[in-house]
Amino acid sequence: MREVAATEARARFAELLRQVEYGETVAITRHGRTVAHLTPPPHRDSEAREAAVARFRAWLERRRPVGVTTDEILDLIREGRRF
Repeated sequence: MREVAATEARARFAELLRQVEYGETVAITRHGRTVAHLTPPPHRDSEAREAAVARFRAWLERRRPVGVTTDEILDLIREGRRF
């Protein structure tokens, strides 16, 4: 963990945010005492991500086919028709 004085943090805030974005934690100090921490957000749970992907794939399988190919839609658009 990196410690930075409050005055330095104010002057280099954008740079500190970039470092936090890459996973580093920064302690902000005032008169040698830690007053705040900049930390990256917690990582999303991989199980939740996998569940979301599974729900999306199930939705893809349930949806009704349109009955028109992409090429046919593009031809209609080129003809000036709205789809």
